Amino acid sequence: MDEPYTAASQRAVTALERPRRVVVGVAGSIAAYKAPFVVRLLRQAGHEVKVVATESALRFIGAPALAAVSGRTVSTGVFDDPAAVEHVAVAEWAELVVVAPASADLLARVRAGRADDMLTATILTCQAPIVLAPAMHTQMWVNPATQENVAVLRERGLTVIEPDSGRLTGKDSGVGRMPDPELIVSQALAALTQPAAGGAAAQDASGEGDKRLEGRHLVISAGGTREPIDPVRYLGNRSSGRQGCALASAAVEQGARVTLVQAHVACDLLNALPAEVTVVAAGTASDMLRAVRESARNADAVIMAAAVADYRPVTVAASKLKKQVPAGSDHLSEPVMSIMSIELTTNPDILAGLVSDPPRPGQIVVGFAAETGDENGDVLFHGRAKARRKGAHLLAVNAVGEELGFGDVPNAVVVLDAHGTEVARGQGSKMEVARLLISLTADLVDAT
Repeated sequence: MDEPYTAASQRAVTALERPRRVVVGVAGSIAAYKAPFVVRLLRQAGHEVKVVATESALRFIGAPALAAVSGRTVSTGVFDDPAAVEHVAVAEWAELVVVAPASADLLARVRAGRADDMLTATILTCQAPIVLAPAMHTQMWVNPATQENVAVLRERGLTVIEPDSGRLTGKDSGVGRMPDPELIVSQALAALTQPAAGGAAAQDASGEGDKRLEGRHLVISAGGTREPIDPVRYLGNRSSGRQGCALASAAVEQGARVTLVQAHVACDLLNALPAEVTVVAAGTASDMLRAVRESARNADAVIMAAAVADYRPVTVAASKLKKQVPAGSDHLSEPVMSIMSIELTTNPDILAGLVSDPPRPGQIVVGFAAETGDENGDVLFHGRAKARRKGAHLLAVNAVGEELGFGDVPNAVVVLDAHGTEVARGQGSKMEVARLLISLTADLVDAT
């Protein structure tokens, strides 16, 4: 468990921590209402954001809203300030350009090299990575003209994210929905680590670059278990499963075959997973234990990202527990909840069991520790104690709270080894954190 960590891994950590200057382009699509969420995620991750919107985009969402979330004025027209030559200034300032949404018209104009508004002029001038998140009706997306435009743009080194499938405007459903803002941000920031030259960038964007985990099998858990109290209620937590899903996607990027053992992860997150991910459902901690150990029999590494309940009720009521009305009170009066006690027992420690009794000899085990500070110590103090207690090869310690760690928010982790020694730090989107952890896991797998 004391394998050395590569200099490359340390450089990757450093790269993740540097804020970037990002231009968010907004084209004319009903999905423009999602653009502020992209901006918000980027700013929460510490990046500077400048919004450039087309005139059509401003018919769907107002410039004041975009200015408020970005903290900067919104640029629209090339002739707003001709003397400033703003499209050149913005293009030189940008380290990354993300267009979300990118309409069919925008894709066509970028492919043609048009520069007839501020956004296309900026794109044509910019030397930084460019990421396009399409949003349009299904028939527009599958049209041969659009598909040809996308193919040409990818050949030139631009990243074009595949749109999601689902409900469109009106009654229609199909492919063409703008991807989830978190996915857009993750893939956009990933473009910063790819070569800028067209051919190499296109190769990496298609996932055909260096595959460190080719031929390897990883088991990853995600979500939060629920322990039933009665047929209606349960003990649970606020884990969304986003970090586990990001880990699965990052592992596939590196060529791995992935089994995702998920507990109550939303369908839209599961549907967005790569085809190389096999999904296994697990509702309770006991379900999670069985599914993980069964799936891990032939796994090279197990990453426990799920929030597994520490406790479960000793007895599960067969019928719904009712509010109790105190003796002597009017049955028509408002019920008063009496004190109710639920006896709890501890669930098995899945992570510690994987370390002490691995399903496969030599298996790499990585865990997560969601912590809060208290009067006895801060997050890292408790994380170090847990790392030594659990004995996993790596333990990713992250602070959690009302708007921290859980759900659609950025993440920040300190990665410790089995002795509680700090190995790495990472922060940013959940996909950025996932790529860091998968890289560190690959280092250990390579060393076995």
